[in-house]
Amino acid sequence: MKPQLILLGAPGSGKGTQASRLVSELGYNHISTGELLRKEIKSGSELGQRVQGIMDAGKLVDDNTVLELLNANCDLSSNAYIFDGFPRNGEQSKLLDEVVIKEASSKAVYFEIDLDMLAARLTNRRTCSGCGEIYNLLSKAPKTEGVCDLCGSSLTQRKDDNEETVKTRLQVFKETIEPVLAHYESTGRLARVDASQAPDEVFKALRAITE
Repeated sequence: MKPQLILLGAPGSGKGTQASRLVSELGYNHISTGELLRKEIKSGSELGQRVQGIMDAGKLVDDNTVLELLNANCDLSSNAYIFDGFPRNGEQSKLLDEVVIKEASSKAVYFEIDLDMLAARLTNRRTCSGCGEIYNLLSKAPKTEGVCDLCGSSLTQRKDDNEETVKTRLQVFKETIEPVLAHYESTGRLARVDASQAPDEVFKALRAITE
């Protein structure tokens, strides 16, 4: 069976785009902790009610609850998953191995990209208010400024894609990613992909990693 994949990379490094292709072309299941939390709350389960209580109190959902959520929604014996959004630090990477991955075959893939280049990519990102299509004024500009090519709706900039917020997010990422990479490097499961390449080239590298 294909290895479980843990996607690592700064915001805007292209993980989401590649995850979609891994799902549609290679049959992976995409696990986003944020989506799982929302789904569990909507289900009204005991776990969902507990998560709702934590969030209503304005607290972050603790690691153990996230791991419980992952275990409840993943069957690693018969499916291949993409873990996206967790782990975010060294301790979480160890817990994910111990509690969820266990003996399953897995690879951590780091989307490497120059952070200055990434800052420019993020501040030039625009999203369609209608269909959600993502554009970039530098590399994938719409044919008509401010208008989606697909549905004609207006394009917007995410609030957290302004220059000051982007710099803060990337600094936090830089400070927390090194222990995560060290963990997967020490277990021989870290693969690095040049995320500055064209999307097709990145996917070709990912395909090779999963074979």
